[in-house]
Order: sequence, then structure tokens, then C-alpha cells
Amino acid sequence: MLSFKNSSSRIFIAILGCILLVSTTSCKDDVIPKPSSYLRLDYPMAAYANFENNCPFTFEMNADAIIKAEKDCGLTITYPKMKATIYLNYQPVKNDINALLKDAQTLTYKHVIKADDILEQPYLNPQKKVYGMFYQVDGNAATNSQFYATDSTKHFVQGTVYFYAKPNFDSIMPAASYIKNDMQHLLETLKWK
Repeated sequence: MLSFKNSSSRIFIAILGCILLVSTTSCKDDVIPKPSSYLRLDYPMAAYANFENNCPFTFEMNADAIIKAEKDCGLTITYPKMKATIYLNYQPVKNDINALLKDAQTLTYKHVIKADDILEQPYLNPQKKVYGMFYQVDGNAATNSQFYATDSTKHFVQGTVYFYAKPNFDSIMPAASYIKNDMQHLLETLKWK
């Protein structure tokens, strides 16, 4: 039989008991929920090809995208793997350039409710007579990239990208960045006929 005559023995026994208690109860595998995550999405390097049809403009576009002509020189540029489409709308300028510019800016700033920030990047190419604005919309807005381009006398083109998913910028960011680069390339290579 053990005797507890001095206090150091009692302290030693108490510490030993605590160690045994902790070591037997800490070996359980607690179920811990894993945080939400998103798939890592890597996309191939973009290869650009010239696009030309009977419309009064040409541009270079990603060869992996599917371009479909709509009425009045409108185009849809679809990215099936990313579940996204760029909508290009063409309008001739008929002494209404200010109205066209106002409509393009209004469309962009309708997203200000959900957007964290809207960055404007002016585009000027006097050699090709292409002038415009590229908008990057940050946050959970319905679109995250838009642009317009004009020669200010005859032609006006507007482009907007939409994803077929609930707006969640964190989950679509890789695809949004990829398509934004394609849209900027489209704008930079746009030529009037």
C-alpha cells in the first residue's frame, strides 16, 4: 500500500494523474469541418486569330473561343469550359455619339451596387482611330469586364462578359482574369474597315 506522508509525493501523484488523464483523452480524432475551397483552374496560353466577317470591324480573338454572329453585327464569343460569354454589340454612330457613350457608362455603373470598385482604363489609338474605355468591375457584380470603342464618327462597339453562375468573384477570378486579358487584346487589335 502507498503512503502519502510528504506533500512532494502527493504533488507527484497528482501530476502523474493529470498526465494520464490528458494523454488518454487527447487521442480522439475530433471531427473538424474543412473550410470551403475552390478548384484550382489553370487555362492554356491564349493563341489569337484574326476574326473578320461582313461587319465594319475586325479584331483578334482567342482561338479557343466560339464566335457566333448575331443580328446587326452583334457577336457572342463563348467560352464553354469557363461557362462565360462576351457579348459584342455594334451600332453605327448617327450624330448620337454622346447618347451611345452615356448608355455604355450607365450599363457599367448599374453594377456599382454589388461592385467593390470600378476601375476605368482609357484606350487611345489615333493611328487606327480607335478610342474607348475598359472597365474592370471588382466584387460580386454580374459582369466584371466591359469596354466600349468608337471612332467617334461612324462606329461604336460595346463588349460585356457574363458568367453562367451566381456572382462570386473569388470562385470565378481565374476565369475572369483570363477573359479580361482576351477582352483587352480584342480592344487593342480592333480595326475599322
